[in-house]
Amino acid sequence: MGGDRFSPLTVAEGEAPWEQCFQESNYESSASLRVRSSMKADDSNVNEENELAYRDVSYQLSSASLDFAAQQRRKHNAYGEILKSYEDLRVEGLEEAKNKLRGYTPGAWIEEVGGMTLSDYVVPKTTTLLVIGPKGSGKSSLINRISKVFENHAFTSARAQESYNPSVGDGTYFLQEHTIPRGSASFCLYDTRGLSNNLPENIRMIKRWMRKGVRHGELVIRNSDSSAVRGRMKCKSRHNGLVSPETRMVNFVIYVANGVSVLKSMDGDGEADKDYSQMIAATFNCPYLSFKDDKPVVVVTHGDLLTLSDRVRVRLFLAELLSIPPDKQIFDIPEGLNSATELMIVDMLHYSLEHADHNLPYKNWITDKLYTVALVMCISVLIILAIIIFSRPMHYAPRLFKAARSKVIRSKTPRASIAREWHAMRHLWLDD
Repeated sequence: MGGDRFSPLTVAEGEAPWEQCFQESNYESSASLRVRSSMKADDSNVNEENELAYRDVSYQLSSASLDFAAQQRRKHNAYGEILKSYEDLRVEGLEEAKNKLRGYTPGAWIEEVGGMTLSDYVVPKTTTLLVIGPKGSGKSSLINRISKVFENHAFTSARAQESYNPSVGDGTYFLQEHTIPRGSASFCLYDTRGLSNNLPENIRMIKRWMRKGVRHGELVIRNSDSSAVRGRMKCKSRHNGLVSPETRMVNFVIYVANGVSVLKSMDGDGEADKDYSQMIAATFNCPYLSFKDDKPVVVVTHGDLLTLSDRVRVRLFLAELLSIPPDKQIFDIPEGLNSATELMIVDMLHYSLEHADHNLPYKNWITDKLYTVALVMCISVLIILAIIIFSRPMHYAPRLFKAARSKVIRSKTPRASIAREWHAMRHLWLDD
């Protein structure tokens, strides 16, 4: 498979070439410049005060026009780069990249900067990546595709329960841990319940996961859930057994968005369509999801249902909406599993694990030292008390031993029989 090159993807029939997307805006910019030149020629005889005022307005118009042209040029270049990335996909290093992920261990990609070393960080036993996104975005399907990238058996069953029709099924209500590769302890993906249109509930749910951690098998219930939903989920929880006693802290976040829903939000006129992109922006920018300056990585799903130009437009739209680079932090991972999809998955996981290691928490040396001192003092006090308790019985042991021995000897010594002369004691009860 090394050295394979995918055939260039072409624009669907009836679509305009991508270079024409910005011609209209460029034409408008040129027209505005011509209008301003004409205005300047007509007002050449105004007085000095009006000339100064005109220059200020003209400068503002020119500055705005330059900013607009620069923005359009940036979009033009980004569009071309993303489109070219689909055409120039090469997978000669795919197996090497997959083996690198198989050999990953938590903390292995920490950068020793600022005098910090691996011993200065709190390194988890397993790196935890939280997979979140709106209901029906394809979180469970993404986890299954990721798992199959590292599976050696072609007929291995899917691990996460997928919803064929998200509008009918319950979706994911229980947090599910999936180790990657299967049975490994290097890193895991956590499948979560889908986000809703209720922003306060989404924030509360995210805050709980990010601050208190996640547990395999934990039931996720919202305040807005009906009594029927609560009863059905609690019934399921009784059949599924106990919740895992181990809590894992989240090390990085993968945000999943449905490409078809994003496109409808871009082109649709209804409020329901717009709500999808607004919900994505509100939850993505939740500060609990960020690690210092690092925001979550974004995965766009269901791209196989869109044309190539629409897939590029979706990534550009999300880049502007979320203020992240479209070619480095937004990954288009469609349904199906081929070399191109595997390459996207491997790149996305590499990005996520690298940023997870870079944002591991530092050890609090002051707290650790105080804890160590307190622990040593407690142990010392216990040792002193033990010595006192066990030394006092030893001090009295000889005397106690002698007393016990003499008592035993007396008990074993037979009593001497006393001779009684009854004829000499008759006076005690007989009169003379």
